[in-house]
Amino acid sequence: MLIIWLQGIWLPLHGYSFEETPLWAGIFMTPLLIGFIVMGPISGYLSDRFGARLFSTAGMLIQMFGFIGLTLLPADFNYPVFAGFIFILGCGSGLFAAPNTSSIMSSVPPETRGVSSGMRATFQNSATLVSIGLFFSIVTVGLASALPATLSTGLIANGVPDKTALTIAHLPPTAALFGAFLGYNPIGELIPPLVLHAISPAHQAILLSKSFFPNLIATPSWRACTPFSLSQQHSAS
Repeated sequence: MLIIWLQGIWLPLHGYSFEETPLWAGIFMTPLLIGFIVMGPISGYLSDRFGARLFSTAGMLIQMFGFIGLTLLPADFNYPVFAGFIFILGCGSGLFAAPNTSSIMSSVPPETRGVSSGMRATFQNSATLVSIGLFFSIVTVGLASALPATLSTGLIANGVPDKTALTIAHLPPTAALFGAFLGYNPIGELIPPLVLHAISPAHQAILLSKSFFPNLIATPSWRACTPFSLSQQHSAS
């Protein structure tokens, strides 16, 4: 979800074209990888000497604080702060992974370690897929309730006929997000060509700009992703 947020909203808001965002989203997520790479070997070495329980538990707690920190960020966040939080997530994940795996494998007889390793990987991958499905369901429900009104208002204000704007606003919200994820401006694809050409050049420039879609979808998307964030509480107040 962080990758989709960077590609579809945050990077275009900061001047990156939609065609460039897939590359830069990966670059901007490197603090997560660095945290894992740094902490993984250290955790493995220390857990071999002092036991796995302490480091596994500490890793989960560190990840919890990283996720809490992300929920406190505003929609248009300051990147160094964001990088710090995902670095914390990477460190927590690295701290957890090695001792947890070691603890699992050392708790089974040697003759069953092959099947145990397979079961561990199966459960891990299955849980990852289930969590992605659950989280995207939450985000989709949140967007479906908040996005149509925001999107239709923004389109109508820039010359799109009411009927067309309402039709676009009631398309599945994931279509717009994944359009941005694939590296193109969703607004340019959602508005029919005949309608787009009938709009004034000034409004066309606004609708097809790097900032129109990200500004329009930023607040509804962030509320859907972080329903208990301070940014939403401030907006509501």
